Amino acid sequence: MKKSYIKYSFAALIGLMSCTNLDIQPKTQAVGDLALETPESYRAFITRVYAGLAVSGQEGPAGNPDIKDLDEGFSNYIRLYFNVQELPTEEAIISWNDGTLQNFHVHSWTQQNEFLSAMYNRIYFQISMANAFLRETTEEKLSKKFLSQKLRNDIKQYRAEARFLRALAYTHGVDLFGNIPIVTEAKAIGSAAPDQNTRAEVFNFIEQELLEIEPELGAPGFEYARVDKAVAWTLLAKLYLNAEIYAGTDRYDDCITYCEKVINEGGYQLAENYQDNFLADNNTSPEIIFPVTFDGLYTQTYGGTTYLIYASLGGTAANASDADNILADMGVTGGWGGLRITSNLVDLFPDETGTIDKRVTWYTIDQTKTIASVSDFSNGYMATKFRNVTKEGASGKNAAFPDTDFPMFRLADVYLMHAEAVLREGSGNTLDPLDLVNEIRVRAYGNSSPDAIIDDSEFDLEFILDERGRELYWEAQRRTDLVRFNQFTENGVWPWKGGVAAGQTTEKYRDLYPIPSTERIANPKLDQNDGYE
Repeated sequence: MKKSYIKYSFAALIGLMSCTNLDIQPKTQAVGDLALETPESYRAFITRVYAGLAVSGQEGPAGNPDIKDLDEGFSNYIRLYFNVQELPTEEAIISWNDGTLQNFHVHSWTQQNEFLSAMYNRIYFQISMANAFLRETTEEKLSKKFLSQKLRNDIKQYRAEARFLRALAYTHGVDLFGNIPIVTEAKAIGSAAPDQNTRAEVFNFIEQELLEIEPELGAPGFEYARVDKAVAWTLLAKLYLNAEIYAGTDRYDDCITYCEKVINEGGYQLAENYQDNFLADNNTSPEIIFPVTFDGLYTQTYGGTTYLIYASLGGTAANASDADNILADMGVTGGWGGLRITSNLVDLFPDETGTIDKRVTWYTIDQTKTIASVSDFSNGYMATKFRNVTKEGASGKNAAFPDTDFPMFRLADVYLMHAEAVLREGSGNTLDPLDLVNEIRVRAYGNSSPDAIIDDSEFDLEFILDERGRELYWEAQRRTDLVRFNQFTENGVWPWKGGVAAGQTTEKYRDLYPIPSTERIANPKLDQNDGYE
């Protein structure tokens, strides 16, 4: 599972039909009593569930997609998740006018948005793969096979990992869409369409799953890129931090508890250099708790970090003959001319050059800070946070497809969650949240900088939101953060939000995305979220 993708073929089943239609399942060419006998076959199966976060089909980078009726590059999980989390915020904007893509930044999406439908389908495709694995590894089925005790123990752990990956998908689903169906392996294929669950019910399901599987997971850091106890603790902390939004309950004490478990028992530490978390050899970073892995040879995709790197380059930066081109520094051969950052993100930092705060990673030559035209790629700085080069400056194995992993969870985020939960009057902390935040800032500013350390007078929730923007930008966190701080729709303003250059507030109901119309046609039990009828 480390930097590899064992091909385990799932048919592309999702077209116009609903992902929650239980006549549809991720059928495989190898699942069944005769196929699942060896350690390799079970490991291949669970690896394919992991790989659903990284690849978009069976052939890579394209050719046999998991989800039909949308370009395979667009339908990659991380690419979709980045777009729905970043494009509607002050961090990112895109020049492309494919389909309804522009609707995200201007906050005009509807239930017919094909990218929202693809995200919903991706979530349930992950759930379906996890359910398929769990159905094929029940105690009843395993008892009929001659399996070693070691393999049985491995399968028990794999089952816990599959349940985590399902819980992660449900967490994204409840965050983005609210009231969604809970479908488990107990629901028979071909049975009636599932009922819609409330957001609180989905929250409770995720919490129960994570608490139940924790004893079955490996020790923190036992194998890179596999789910372990610390990964489950981190997702629990995230769940509890957003509990008021998801379930209407205050769970900040629990958020603090699980943040401190990660910090005290996880064995992680901040990487010495911030940029080390976003390079081709970031699998060596001591900070990354759970990555989605990519490899230039084995996980070729037009989504993932390929998208984050290539779509962020264009213009002068993509001109190999230009004296100032940065392609070699990025470890790639060109750019797609799509993603840029807005002036609001730039203004979060004390300077635009990175002289003070080393987390500044953007390219400004021949780019304007102000975005006068959304479709003009030269308007807005280029984000160069993710790169296909190692710490030593060596290029990745394949310039067309990066080796750079996507850090789904990392320690700095846990530090900031802990600080926020304390500021929101959570209790039970034994660690000083201000010390944790200053540790992040010292790394960013340098040990000798007088600007790094903040004191109690500056330490408040507004500071935390800004610091999360500085530390975690371009990591698919921002929409969730802005919703939690009530800054996503009614209050926050940034360029081109609401469809005007200066930006304007938008309707509160857009804190949730709509249930895609394709899902509601396939399953009449699904009610639409308020505001989208």
